[in-house]
Amino acid sequence: MNGAQHILDAFHRHHISTVFGYPGGCIMPLYDALVDDVGVEHVLCRHEQGCALAADGYARASGKLGVCIATSGPGATNLITGVANAHRDSIPMLVITGQVPSGLIGTDAFQETDVLGMTLGIVKHSYLIDDADTLPAILEEAIELAQNGRPGPVWIDIPKDLLLADVAAGPFPQPETHRTTCPDLTETLAMLRSARKPLLYSGGGISLAHAEESFRNFAESSALPSVVTLKGIGNPGKHNPYNLGMLGMHGSRAANRAVDECDLLLVIGARLDDRATGNLKGFAPNARMIHIDADAAEINKLRPADLAVRGDLNQILTGLSNALQTNPLAISEWQQQCRTWHTTAGFHAADNEEALAPITGPGFIRQLSRIAPDDTVIACDVGQHQMWVAQHYEFDHPRHHLTSGGLGTMGFGLPAAIGAQFADRNSTVINVTGDGSFMMNAQELATIRRYHLPVKLIVMDNQCLGMVRQQQELFYSNRESQINLDDNPDFVAMARAFDIPALHIKRTDQIRRGIETILAYDGPMLLHVAISREDNVWPIVKPGASNREMIDETRRTAKASKEQTA
Repeated sequence: MNGAQHILDAFHRHHISTVFGYPGGCIMPLYDALVDDVGVEHVLCRHEQGCALAADGYARASGKLGVCIATSGPGATNLITGVANAHRDSIPMLVITGQVPSGLIGTDAFQETDVLGMTLGIVKHSYLIDDADTLPAILEEAIELAQNGRPGPVWIDIPKDLLLADVAAGPFPQPETHRTTCPDLTETLAMLRSARKPLLYSGGGISLAHAEESFRNFAESSALPSVVTLKGIGNPGKHNPYNLGMLGMHGSRAANRAVDECDLLLVIGARLDDRATGNLKGFAPNARMIHIDADAAEINKLRPADLAVRGDLNQILTGLSNALQTNPLAISEWQQQCRTWHTTAGFHAADNEEALAPITGPGFIRQLSRIAPDDTVIACDVGQHQMWVAQHYEFDHPRHHLTSGGLGTMGFGLPAAIGAQFADRNSTVINVTGDGSFMMNAQELATIRRYHLPVKLIVMDNQCLGMVRQQQELFYSNRESQINLDDNPDFVAMARAFDIPALHIKRTDQIRRGIETILAYDGPMLLHVAISREDNVWPIVKPGASNREMIDETRRTAKASKEQTA
């Protein structure tokens, strides 16, 4: 077999059946090999960034390895944003690019770029193949490395001549078996039992470790009040009575207050991101902290832990659950206090269905959450709509909520929805996007049409870059700068140009009909939702401020009135 055929052989041995790519000169030998291979479904996206983000969405929704392929030069550079997005959120991904022939490397040949140098900071590991016979072993290592430990993207750059070179078949190296033992949990349990106000804080590491069931068993056996990060939404399920929801910059007052008043913070699979903690000096000021994570690099990185526990989350959570089932925690007063906060200071939105009332972002998302099936996958873009989904949509599983957390990539949602639909052709997948984000990768409507994907598209259109406008309003004296999008195209006509039916709604009495119509349609459909330009995401913490300094609409109105009176 030549190098290209070895790549496909590796896909088969590792049960990789779906890849996302875009052909070009230096990767052409791999595309030639694909002609004779019916076991690998290649999805032709319409931009290399779409390939990477679709592979990312596929991995998030399925828990499997996402794979994207591109050629050298602009093909590789167009992948970079999508790969960086996967890296920041620890998504398992294999990236394969063609490179100019070996003898031309370093000569500024046509479409030559230093892929290895450009991507060092956005991958878990990267390779530039310089010997065709090393390719099989490197493929095995890369596929294992991308998925094991803390997952992440691994990039292989292969010169065209080595894709064509004959490569000896096998024997293939066997991956190392890493036997892990559960760390001693005696001190963890002792700290939990001595605390009067313990709080559970979970993040995206739960689903990365495939520890969803273990986490829910622990949450149930401990009955700890809990908060989640943006990437941890769905960890407790939608029916956990002690879940206070998302904390942080756009978290609920209930969640942030619980963090502020707890005396023990049990952090599991989270990295204390600045959008979650706010100013660290004011974060959980009364609490000792136990930090449980698979990655030693995250422990003590931002805030020193009073107790660090590193290991397999499934083993640790199971060990804690077993211990607490026979001897539960005595924290009834704290549980009641947190439930009261959740009732009075959780996320709420008015359900206004008056015929002439304009649609609000929170009101629309709450209706969508009630109407859509429990196993619906929501792929968000980035902006105000992303935060409304995080606040008001009730997710039953973290893999149902696909969102760009660490990088905040506008244009993520549509390709990610495509990837999620390929992960399960029978699932209900909805891309909730804004007018700004939708235009970033709108070319992928052609991918939806080509593969007859039943993805539902909801464009929340306020004719501006809403989150930027909101921060300019609140923190830059309402001096608007380059956020106006009132020259957007007609999104309904745009969808129809790709043979995708579309509806437009602008009043609250149209919401239910609009949502039910797109969900009932047997195929892709777009719902264009007109919302007010002035809609804001509440609450909000000013960047760099403490979470206890949350601003909501009531406080902001009172402050403005006081300043006007003065």
